[in-house]
Amino acid sequence: MWEHARPHYRVLLVGAALTLLGGAAGLAQPLLAGHVIDALGNGGSVLGPVLLLTGVVLGGAVLGALGSFLLERTGQGVVLEVRRNLVNSLVRLHVSEVDRIKPGDLVSRLTADTTLLRSVATSGLVNITTSGVLLIGGVAIMLVLDWRLFSVAAGMIATVALLAAVVMPRISAATQASQAALGEMGARLERLLGAFRTVKASSGEEREAARLHEAAERSWRSGVAVAGWTALSATTTSLAANTAFLAILAVGGGLVATGSMEISTLIAFLLLLFYLVQPIAGLVSSVAELQTGLAAIRRVDEAAGLRREEKGGPSGAERPREEPASVELKDVVFRYHPDLPLVHQGVSFRAAGAGLTALVGPSGAGKTTVFSLVERFYDPAAGKVLLDGTDVRDWPLEALRAQIGYVEQDAPVLDGSLRQNLVLASPHATAEELAEVVHRARLEDLVSRLPQGLDSEIGHRGTTLSGGERQRVAIARALLRKPRLLLMDEATSQLDAANEKALKEVMLEAAATANVIVVAHRLSTVTAADRIVVMDMGKVRSVGAHADLVDRDELYRGLAVGQLLVSERE
Repeated sequence: MWEHARPHYRVLLVGAALTLLGGAAGLAQPLLAGHVIDALGNGGSVLGPVLLLTGVVLGGAVLGALGSFLLERTGQGVVLEVRRNLVNSLVRLHVSEVDRIKPGDLVSRLTADTTLLRSVATSGLVNITTSGVLLIGGVAIMLVLDWRLFSVAAGMIATVALLAAVVMPRISAATQASQAALGEMGARLERLLGAFRTVKASSGEEREAARLHEAAERSWRSGVAVAGWTALSATTTSLAANTAFLAILAVGGGLVATGSMEISTLIAFLLLLFYLVQPIAGLVSSVAELQTGLAAIRRVDEAAGLRREEKGGPSGAERPREEPASVELKDVVFRYHPDLPLVHQGVSFRAAGAGLTALVGPSGAGKTTVFSLVERFYDPAAGKVLLDGTDVRDWPLEALRAQIGYVEQDAPVLDGSLRQNLVLASPHATAEELAEVVHRARLEDLVSRLPQGLDSEIGHRGTTLSGGERQRVAIARALLRKPRLLLMDEATSQLDAANEKALKEVMLEAAATANVIVVAHRLSTVTAADRIVVMDMGKVRSVGAHADLVDRDELYRGLAVGQLLVSERE
């Protein structure tokens, strides 16, 4: 917790000092009240003591308010800094971590868990310190006033300490369980919204709602447990204070009756006891709050500690060139997880210079995984992936990806305007360059139809666009980067015949100046490819041109026959 609060330690010290002075003013009030009573009993003037007491009361209130404001303001600063650091970690997460962890849970850690730190990391820590100091000071004053009454009050302090030792770990465990359940609820909501139309079409609303209710109820049960333990600690603290008051009143009353104690001493002691109830309650509350904050910190630190991509690379990595990139896979072996089967079992092929290379084969052959390895979303278990003859692991990530345009299979678009989506990878693109890629990707009709053209909002995940339009937006975004290597994964899967023909022309145009590699199930779009790599069961079966492969590769011929590109008799 202190690691997050330390950058603000100067303001924390000022806030703590003000809070402590306000508390010290409170400690002085019972003693000053005793002087007022003594003055009344002696028949002297009470104006001076009353004015002094009033000044101390007002001064303590002002100092306490200023200290509280500084601490709350600093708490907001701590949350901001934690969120910035966590965002920086999340956007650089390794793809495998995002595949493993539910996005909704990460959102919960960034929002709900960091919010819990607002007061805990500042006022919580300060209150523990100041309440502890005030409690020690109050106990010392009690001991000076009368050791006999202090021995009675010590029982209350011991009871509260024992209670804290028993209750606080339970509050921590219940809070962590509650936050985990909130994260699970966020993950399940993200799952629902990610396939909202599918759920509705499947009449699955009730089942999905039940899953959300289950997570909400787990969070509720944990929250009730926290409330129960917190209420127990508060009630026991209050009960201990009231019992101590009655016992001190009885013992002190007897001492006053026998003349062994002044009435002013008894009143000052009782006032001091009542004043110490607040620091004791504050100490118990702050420790309970600290347990909540520590549970949140654990979840935040878990997210911040997830494996991230390193932006840099070895100093020997090559600088980007202007000519088309060359790509080569050498005996690549890869699996997504140690418990899963191999996706690649010694894949080797080379695609160099300008031209069109197509990866074809049945589903599950490992075609899309080739792109993930080239982009370094994952690293191979064995073998090498080379760009311009240099292992991609030796390239700085930014330099590597700056040369690559990537069109994903599902062509995702982000919430925002069409322009923001197009310039995502090329934020400094000119208006002329935008107009060119809009033309090349056949997006003129879409732009003219939208009410504000390129600046029109296209909705969450591009819901206002058709599947084919989303694919063309993704293609335009990749082309705007002017890549040396263009990777296109099933780029024609949602296009009609006319747009498929247009995209084929775009691919051939791009292949004149860049190395274009496409994953294709529709062979009609790649029959003119310079080379076709046939993959099956994680291996490369053969490499060649369309006509050559029809003659010598049975699998490829079967694919071509199935898509009516050749007849069975040919």
